[in-house]
Amino acid sequence: MTTEGADIRGDVLESILSHVPLIHILPASHVSKSWNHAVFSSLRYVSRPKPWLFLHCQNSRPPYASSSSFAYDPRSNHWLRIHNKNPSHQYASAIRSSSNSTLLYMLSPSKFSFSFDPFHLTWHHVDPPLVWRTDPAVAMVGRHVIVAGGACDFEDDPLSVEIYDLDARRWDACDAMPAILKDSAASAWLSVASSSKTLYVMEQVSGVTYSFDPTSRIWSGPLDLRHDENIFFSVIGIFGDNLVLVGLLGNSENVKDVKVWEVKGKSFEILEEIGIMPKELVEKLKGEDASINSIKISCTGDFLYIYNPREPEELVMCEIGGEGICRWGSLKNPAVSDRSRVAEKMVLTSADVGLGDIGKAAESGKVRFSICE
Repeated sequence: MTTEGADIRGDVLESILSHVPLIHILPASHVSKSWNHAVFSSLRYVSRPKPWLFLHCQNSRPPYASSSSFAYDPRSNHWLRIHNKNPSHQYASAIRSSSNSTLLYMLSPSKFSFSFDPFHLTWHHVDPPLVWRTDPAVAMVGRHVIVAGGACDFEDDPLSVEIYDLDARRWDACDAMPAILKDSAASAWLSVASSSKTLYVMEQVSGVTYSFDPTSRIWSGPLDLRHDENIFFSVIGIFGDNLVLVGLLGNSENVKDVKVWEVKGKSFEILEEIGIMPKELVEKLKGEDASINSIKISCTGDFLYIYNPREPEELVMCEIGGEGICRWGSLKNPAVSDRSRVAEKMVLTSADVGLGDIGKAAESGKVRFSICE
């Protein structure tokens, strides 16, 4: 910052700051009282912070070292590289994420590790669940981490459910998942979404959906969210405060449309279409393979990110504005290279990020940021 620059004031300064990435706005807020006022006025009235998308890459084989992390800030339209200077944990197992949240976790026979702050500065290391699992559905609901299904073949109940209470710091077993999910009780076959009070679990192929209340420990359902017979694959998420369904229509060799619906009604009987992906973005999602067998999503607030796990070079973004108006776009995935497609796996999280989160990350000394060219 130069002395001459400090003379810029008022609306002009606020307009300039609206184009500056958050990682650079933080030091700008310390220039002077007038600049501090301009920073927070710009963030409040000119260009509000928007939820960030995070990409976490890891070697796909032991020792599972973390290789790179990236973040996309839609407010400034910049990709950032996150350099982890002092890892606070060891990657003893494969890293995984829970859709529609900040939750990252790792599960091994000796430990369950998880982190849910935006930049994953703090990791919690606890005893593993009592039932050994290889591919469970995991989600955070309020102050509970729910681990469901995915049990090993030698376990008695493949549908068993356990809850870790963050306040009591203990595991509790509860009623198993519904029996109809016996052949699909693993994260590979299920789509999971969680609000502050409820967990939703849906079979990606059939659309059969159940909800779970960690307070009452009761499963409810089944619900049929497939109101369009042309849907052959779907996933669910929490968009704002509502449950949404993202579906592929047609078949894997000929995906005709990708649509987004808001699920409404006490029994989720209403499916209201709120967005349809432009054809050119559907083609980008297909990639070189020209087909889509499945999709994965990450969403926070009014932002939804969709990608094809077999062709992850392009990420499709959907922002739902006022009156249900969708703004679509695509992002080049900075984590993908010829080497990483073979040797690395990628998981996504998303989170609301503000200046306070940037400041906490900077003060921790654990990470630093650089803008991707």
